[in-house]
Amino acid sequence: MIDPKPRWDFDDPAASAERFLDAAEQAEEPERTAWLTQYVRALGLQEKYDEATKVLDGLSSDDPEAVTYLALERGRVLRSSGRPDDARPLFVLAAETAAQAGLEALHVDALHMVALVAPPEEQAALTESALAVARGSSDQRARDWDASLLNNLGMTQADAGDFQAALTTFEEALAARERIGDPATIRVARWMIGWALRNLGRRDEARAVQQALKDELVTVGEADPYVDEELALLAD
Repeated sequence: MIDPKPRWDFDDPAASAERFLDAAEQAEEPERTAWLTQYVRALGLQEKYDEATKVLDGLSSDDPEAVTYLALERGRVLRSSGRPDDARPLFVLAAETAAQAGLEALHVDALHMVALVAPPEEQAALTESALAVARGSSDQRARDWDASLLNNLGMTQADAGDFQAALTTFEEALAARERIGDPATIRVARWMIGWALRNLGRRDEARAVQQALKDELVTVGEADPYVDEELALLAD
């Protein structure tokens, strides 16, 4: 199995693309195909959809992991290029293939994508189903999907106007992020809590959350326009 995570920098997909090409050049099949799907994903993040599709059209495999990646990344390209309905069957295929092969982290990834392209009224149930699979997994990489899934569930609840439920879910997401231990995503989870508090009218609490984030960012020499925007909205 390949592990793309160490080569990914989602803030710099062009550099990530180069790393995935290098990995593919050094690999044999089926790993070569799997690495090239990550190159495709990096192209998609640069909105190079035609180029990404051309690469995918030249790839094929009967290996379950590579088949899963091929379906998953073709689906992502379709979704990102504005074709979510066409993407959904590919995400379903990726989920089924991964489940049958025991690829637990890829199974949860595919399930989370199925939820993202579903109609709004289906998204919460599908995300909760994916969350149950993640929490029941024996693979830590699959279990760590709980943080992203909880964030997505909170956003679905917020979009439906239930900010109280969203706040509770965002608090669960923060606990998951703290378990995983990445400072940047922990800050995002804290921001989500502050955002939900503001939307609940709990302005003093929201301001405290965002100001703490601002102070921390200054300490580490970083800035976040979303934190600044919330503080501006919360200014007396």
